[in-house]
Amino acid sequence: MSYSILITPIKAKPFNVEPQPKLQSETLSENISDSIKVGAEQLSLYLPLIKDKRIGLVVNQTSRVQNQHIVDYLINKGLNVEVVFAPEHGFRGNHEAGETVNSGLDKASKVKVYSIYGKQKKPSAKVMKQVDVLLFDIQDVGVRYYTYISSMHYMMEAAANNNIPFIVLDRPNPNGKYVDGPVLDKTFQSFVGVDEIPLLHGMTVGELALMINGENWINKKVDLTIIPVKNYHRKMDYSLPIKPSPNLPNDIAIAHYASLGFFEATPVSIGRGTHFPFQVIGFNDFSNGDFTFTPRPIKGVANSPKLSGEKAMGQDLRAIHTSGLDLSYLIAWYNLFKQHNKPFFTRSGFMDKLSGTDKLRKQIQAGLSQDEIKQSWQQGLDSFKKKRQPYLLYP
Repeated sequence: MSYSILITPIKAKPFNVEPQPKLQSETLSENISDSIKVGAEQLSLYLPLIKDKRIGLVVNQTSRVQNQHIVDYLINKGLNVEVVFAPEHGFRGNHEAGETVNSGLDKASKVKVYSIYGKQKKPSAKVMKQVDVLLFDIQDVGVRYYTYISSMHYMMEAAANNNIPFIVLDRPNPNGKYVDGPVLDKTFQSFVGVDEIPLLHGMTVGELALMINGENWINKKVDLTIIPVKNYHRKMDYSLPIKPSPNLPNDIAIAHYASLGFFEATPVSIGRGTHFPFQVIGFNDFSNGDFTFTPRPIKGVANSPKLSGEKAMGQDLRAIHTSGLDLSYLIAWYNLFKQHNKPFFTRSGFMDKLSGTDKLRKQIQAGLSQDEIKQSWQQGLDSFKKKRQPYLLYP
């Protein structure tokens, strides 16, 4: 069984306010054995929208068309790539988390690069005058605090405010099976959580862009086009061909990322400064397991890792299969720190930003179980699932 999305522009109710989002598509198949074809690989669908125009690209190292970076691919096709907008980790993906990304000139392509990470989260009107159309092509991992979707939000807003069309070249969500975690409370809105979505939202960036636009989460609607993934089913397994950031080197790290990211607000290491980040948990004073590792600086990956040069003791999760969000690790380590009279949430404000609420931290401190905590956010998840339904592009 297959279905086609051939509506241009979409006439569905959420999109009946001008300018309407447009969907360019070929037939999508429910046969998950068919070869996936990401949006960037379907040039025939978006070439008419960018030909003879000055193109701005929101891209990074994952923005590949087969064996070529999309910047080189479009330039080799004779298209005018005017500007690259670089998110967290940089255009080439060689900056660690939180490291400053500077503007400049890309040596390989000779294209101007403007940073959209740090103080300048979206370009000025002066910079936006250099482009006629914006393309977003970045591989996401489906976790709210992974900041590429925050950059997409702000770039959609910049495009809308400057009357520039915004095109999303969609890619699969490797965590697309899961909708879990607290829905963001806007009181705790930050760059690690901009939109009112759960920690695991189960959407592709294309679907999320439709929702951001349709729910008026930006200050003005943008002229939006999505180039969908061909032969994609949200429940299928998808292994990323290129690591999406320096500390998510493989499928195991990506699977554990939603569960282990909270440890960034604690003294506990999750393996930054090793060759297996987001796949281990450890601390130097006491342990919740018998595995040991020693974090050390790795240039461009972890310049100053937590517990650098110290022996950390804890757990090796590399052989453990995980499904979605698992709070058991966080709860167990909190209880261990409590037994040793040591503060655990040493960056409580950051913990609340990662969670999108202060309730999760307070629930753990109050001794609630994982089941009790998850039950408390079920109503919010049910409401979100209903709200997102009109924006879903894939079965």
